[in-house]
Amino acid sequence: MAEELTPETPEESTEEQAIKQRKNGLYPGVSDELAENMKSGWADTELRDLAPIAQADKTAARRAALSARFPGERLVIPAGKLKTRSNDTEYAFRASTEYAYLTGDQTQDGVLVLEPVRAGGHEATIYLLPRSDRENGEFWLDGQGELWVGRRHSLTEAEQLLGVPAKDVRELAAELKEATGPVRAVRGHDAGIEAALTDKVTAERDEELRVYLSEARLIKDDFEVAELRKACEATARGFEDVVKVLDKAEATSERYIEGTFFLRARVEGNDIGYGSICAAGPHATTLHWVRNDGDVRSGDLLLLDAGVETHELYTADITRTLPINGRYTELQRKIYDAVYEAQEAGIAAVKPGAAYRDFHDAAQRVLAEKLVEWGLVEGPVERVLELGLQRRWTLHGTGHMLGMDVHDCAAARTEAYVDTTLAPGMCLTVEPGLYFQADDLTVPEEYRGIGVRIEDDILVTEDGNVNLSDALPRRSEEVEAWMAGLKG
Repeated sequence: MAEELTPETPEESTEEQAIKQRKNGLYPGVSDELAENMKSGWADTELRDLAPIAQADKTAARRAALSARFPGERLVIPAGKLKTRSNDTEYAFRASTEYAYLTGDQTQDGVLVLEPVRAGGHEATIYLLPRSDRENGEFWLDGQGELWVGRRHSLTEAEQLLGVPAKDVRELAAELKEATGPVRAVRGHDAGIEAALTDKVTAERDEELRVYLSEARLIKDDFEVAELRKACEATARGFEDVVKVLDKAEATSERYIEGTFFLRARVEGNDIGYGSICAAGPHATTLHWVRNDGDVRSGDLLLLDAGVETHELYTADITRTLPINGRYTELQRKIYDAVYEAQEAGIAAVKPGAAYRDFHDAAQRVLAEKLVEWGLVEGPVERVLELGLQRRWTLHGTGHMLGMDVHDCAAARTEAYVDTTLAPGMCLTVEPGLYFQADDLTVPEEYRGIGVRIEDDILVTEDGNVNLSDALPRRSEEVEAWMAGLKG
């Protein structure tokens, strides 16, 4: 990794700004002659007549709905800043969900501002970093200059792409400090913007904005549904990739599975939507096993919970529990088929007008019935469900909303989420599981260390539901046939 020079501090005037050398850098500085040479001799690379992004009409409609909800108030939604991973290296940037949802943009340091206008409604402006400055050497000396990290869009280009007037974000903090009237902001992404608004906002009002933006995403539009389909299709191919290399994973570790799926996510999408769970053997009983450093052994099960995130930041969330050698044992099949039956009951309960909790209750009832039937918990089933005794082995809820976040709409009010009824356009996961911990002395020894989860992404439609992830088989015998075909 090449070593850049240290950028000037923002408090210095343009004349005073000197790109400061990093400690232990190899060059003592920049000569006047070199600085002058670097200012000229560059071709005009401005992009002209750009078409709007594919979702420009959708983001405009979302901003209009937001404007109607908070009339007469200034609304500030930041994309966020780079976060340091170590010393002078940063994590890959991921724009805040609220910002990306309202703009379609994913640029670091960006801020969307909706300014109320006297005639009603709001005027939207997107504040961005303009292209790197060639006069002061930023473009080649600053660590975030375009010769180091790539070209940014000009403000004019951004306006064409996003359909929103664009201004220099470096001027925004000063403008906000002088702002009057009510203001709301999405917190947690840009400390500088929050500092500029510190005497103008309240935590309660800001939380109302965050809650609204979370609930706005409960119903997906057609662009979002298409993105979720795309995510599921790419994820299915990632699962196929994994099955084809299980022999290599056996020779190495769960990391091989993780890396294999990650390759598909980066080739077909933006990234993984969340840390992949590549849990072999007893690790499958740990719900969020993301260390992925364990052994992969023939005869064990692999619980693979992973999702591709599209370039527009919509993620799939799919789980399959696969026999590593291609065949379930008798006990593994019994447990797997019980979870499959529970998932079928859960999916059948997903339909418009149904209570959100119905799919969870339907799946839990099946699992409770199986646990009583197997003699692992004392019935009757109604008693087990009333006391929640099945939860020792089922552990988690049966699903959640899905979208730009893997646990989408998480800030929504309870009455708008788990206590609501399902409506067309909602997308949720259905993911029952049974987990018998390796040290659980209440179950027969042969059960211990077996974990099974099956998860699919379900879209509520006008007349029922559609399984967006049905490209991947679920029945135990179909899983075995699918694996055999992939392994050749």
